Amino acid sequence: MIPGAGPAQRPGERPTLRLREGEPEEPPRYAPEWLRLREPADAAARSAESLDPLRIRLANLPSRHGGLIVHDLGCGTGSMGRWLAPLLDGAQHWILHDRDPYLLHFAAVASPRAAADGSRVTVETRRGDVARLTPDALIGASLVTASALLDVLTREEVDTLAAACAGAGCPALLTLSVVGRVEITPADPLDAEITAAFNDHQRRSGLLGPDAVGAACEAFAAHGATVHTYPSPWRLGPDHRELTAQWLRGWVGAAVEQRPELRPRADRYLAERLESCAAGELRVVVHHSDLLALSRPTGGAG
Repeated sequence: MIPGAGPAQRPGERPTLRLREGEPEEPPRYAPEWLRLREPADAAARSAESLDPLRIRLANLPSRHGGLIVHDLGCGTGSMGRWLAPLLDGAQHWILHDRDPYLLHFAAVASPRAAADGSRVTVETRRGDVARLTPDALIGASLVTASALLDVLTREEVDTLAAACAGAGCPALLTLSVVGRVEITPADPLDAEITAAFNDHQRRSGLLGPDAVGAACEAFAAHGATVHTYPSPWRLGPDHRELTAQWLRGWVGAAVEQRPELRPRADRYLAERLESCAAGELRVVVHHSDLLALSRPTGGAG
């Protein structure tokens, strides 16, 4: 099994982005191998519907030398930039934020070099703390992006992010937040119990988990933004066996960590699910949501 793979945090693990001050250095939550494994499914899941309203807002921003300035929070290996930069026109400068210097290096090396219209894309890296985001940190920002980040934040941290985006007058595209729903075919009587235990695990220590999108909608709206949400489900079938197997291990593992009394039944459940996955008989839909928050522009932008 890939160390750190899957959606579950294990004891002693932290998200790849440093979320709170005063915490000791700990291993990143996600192994690079897991991030690379999930990248195609992430790209296929992100909602294309968010792009037209985003393009309209970006086109109405004041033009600035060097083009768009995009801050990618908790960038990991840079998959968000590889997906989005080639879909937007015009020169772009991406500022990649993460707590892990190895992931920052990988993201910079593997970043796209051209926009949709062939304009230049450049990058820089910063070791960042989302809890310290302020409007000053985002001065000049055209866009803030993140992927699979909202659900590992607290309500206070989501409000900090919304306030920073509102203060800078820039839109935010925050993709692939879990919403607490999973569909597995064929169904099993234990599916609902595992789902409920996993969702409770995601909410531990004040993290928002599957409540993140609702909390973010409230926070951005309270700061004057217009908020849109779009479904962005993973749809995993026989062509995604390795990803499905790793996801299953992390999903069931988190459920058992939350409710240890599930272990005997969960062990049997996981073994049967992995067998079905290997045989190409399993289909999984992991529901996520993308959020586009259009903050009121500052500095006279339209």
